[in-house]
Amino acid sequence: MIRTLEGVTPKVADTAWVSEFAYVVGNVEIGEYASIWPGVTIRGDSPKTIVIGDYVNIQEGSVIHGDGLTIEEHVSVGHSVVVHCDRVGRGSLLGNNCTVLNQVTLGENCLIAANTVVLGGTQVPARSFMTGAPGQVKREVTDKQIAQMAHTNEELVKRAKSFKDSGL
Repeated sequence: MIRTLEGVTPKVADTAWVSEFAYVVGNVEIGEYASIWPGVTIRGDSPKTIVIGDYVNIQEGSVIHGDGLTIEEHVSVGHSVVVHCDRVGRGSLLGNNCTVLNQVTLGENCLIAANTVVLGGTQVPARSFMTGAPGQVKREVTDKQIAQMAHTNEELVKRAKSFKDSGL
């Protein structure tokens, strides 16, 4: 469901797919080939835009809300993730049920493990593998992991296209 708030309607690229069971409201821009799966909430109730980049997938049960939040291209947001940060860098993957709090910036190709809590104000360098509650950078993401993250992203683009082409 795409809703207007205070005269501002989300902008959704023609190639993007938004499930009819997602809730997208207000100051939101969704890029090319992005997919917003059932049960996702994206709440753009700030003057600053929430930008969902090209080829981003946001999976079931996730909540996206922030004051000028940007999720860059080719990002995968797992199931039941809370994203309330400033930026998620290109090519990153946020594992199921993780939480990324206010004023966090994630660099490119970060891997945030399932159930990790990234505390407010954290600046996470590119290619960081982070886990724990509170989250800690454990090591650098490997080239193999970057390839696996890219594969996950590509597969979800294909699946979303199938849903869109099926009229769902």
